[in-house]
Amino acid sequence: MEFERILIRYGELSTKGKNRKQFVARLAANVRRVVKDMPDITVHGERDRMQLFLNGAPVQPVLDRLKSIFGIQSFSPVIKTALDVEEVKEAAFQLVNDTHQPGGTFKVAARRGYRDFPLDSNELNQEIGAAVLRRIPDLTVNVKQPDIKLNVEVRADGVFLSSQIIQGAGGLPVSSSGKAMLMLSGGIDSPVAGYLAMKRGVEVEAVHFHSPPYTSEQAKQKAIDLTRKIAKYSGQVQMHVVPFTGIQEMIKKQIPEGYVMTVTRRLMLQITEELRKKRNGLAIVNGESLGQVASQTLESMIAINDVTTTPIIRPVVTMDKNEIIDIAKSIDTFELSIQPFEDCCTIFTPASPKTKPKLDKVKYYESFIDFSSLIEKALQKVETFSVDVTQEQTIKDEFKDLF
Repeated sequence: MEFERILIRYGELSTKGKNRKQFVARLAANVRRVVKDMPDITVHGERDRMQLFLNGAPVQPVLDRLKSIFGIQSFSPVIKTALDVEEVKEAAFQLVNDTHQPGGTFKVAARRGYRDFPLDSNELNQEIGAAVLRRIPDLTVNVKQPDIKLNVEVRADGVFLSSQIIQGAGGLPVSSSGKAMLMLSGGIDSPVAGYLAMKRGVEVEAVHFHSPPYTSEQAKQKAIDLTRKIAKYSGQVQMHVVPFTGIQEMIKKQIPEGYVMTVTRRLMLQITEELRKKRNGLAIVNGESLGQVASQTLESMIAINDVTTTPIIRPVVTMDKNEIIDIAKSIDTFELSIQPFEDCCTIFTPASPKTKPKLDKVKYYESFIDFSSLIEKALQKVETFSVDVTQEQTIKDEFKDLF
C-alpha cells in the first residue's frame, strides 16, 4: 500500500498562542533536517497540523525517524484517493485489512469538508463501514473504544484516509528554547541530561574533553556515537572535542590530591563557558546527580560553579541511578555508555577526593598556576564538527549486505 503523505499533529505547541508560528517553523526545520537524505519529501507546516508529502518515498523509514522528533504529539500515514465513493471504499478496506487482528473492532470517523461530495459525514460512515464489514467477516463495530479508528476526510482535492495514530516524542521543538552547551563525558548520565534538555526545546552542542594518551581514540569515538544517539531528536548536533592532556597533567602535578577532581571540573567548566560565549549559547547542561560522586555534593557544586555566572541546567540532579539508567536504555545510549573506555573524568581520580571542598583553598591552590594560558591553548585546538543522525543510517546501509 502506497501512502501519499504523513499527517503530523502538534501537542504542547497548540498552547503557544501568538508564538505558535515560530514553534511550528522550528519543528518544520527539524523534520526537514531529519529527512534531508530523502530529497523527494516535502514538508508543509500549517497552524494546526503539519503535512509531510512522501512523493513516492518509502513510508516506514520516515515513520521511524519521526518518532524521535520533539514537538510532535502524534502522526499518521495517509492514503489519498479521488473524490470517488468506490475508490474510497477500496482504500478503507485495504487500510483496515492491513492492521486488524482476528476478532477486532473498528469505527469510521468521516468528515466532509467539501460540500459538493455526494455523501455527507453520516452517510460516509455507514457506506464505508458496511463495505469493510462485508469483506472482513470477523470484524465488528465499536464506536466507543475501537481497536482501529478509520479517519476519513473529504476535501476539494481528494479524500484522505488513515487508520494509525503513532505517538510522537512530545515536548518542544529542539532550539525553540535557545542553545546550551552539553558537557558530554561518555558516561551514562550526560547523554540522558542532553536528551531531557532537548525535550524542553534546548538546542545542545556537545563538549567532550579528550586527554590522549590517557584517553583513547575509542573513548573519543564513543562520545561521538553517544552524540549521534541524541542527534536523532533534532537531526544533528554540533560537537566540540577539547584537548585536555596538558591541563590535566598540570593539575595532577601541582594540585593537592584531594582537590584534583574539584579543580579539574572547574577548568572544564571554564573552557565550556568560553565555548558557550563563542557559540552564542545561553546555558550549560551537565549530567550531575546530587550525591552520586564526590564532585556532585552541594559543597562541590558551589566550589565548581564559582567560575561562571552562566545558568547550569542539571536535568538529572534529583534522579537516582536506576531512574537515569531506565531513560538511558529507552533512548539507546546505555550500552554505549558502559563500554569500558577511560574518559577525562575517570583518569587521575584521587583515592580520597574532597566531598566538601573549601572555595578559598581551591582558589589558593590555583593561584600558583597560570591556567589561563593553558585554557587559551586548548581553545585554539578545539576540534568542532557536526554529528548528523543520517550518518548512522548511511553506515548501516553500506554494510547491510555483510549480514
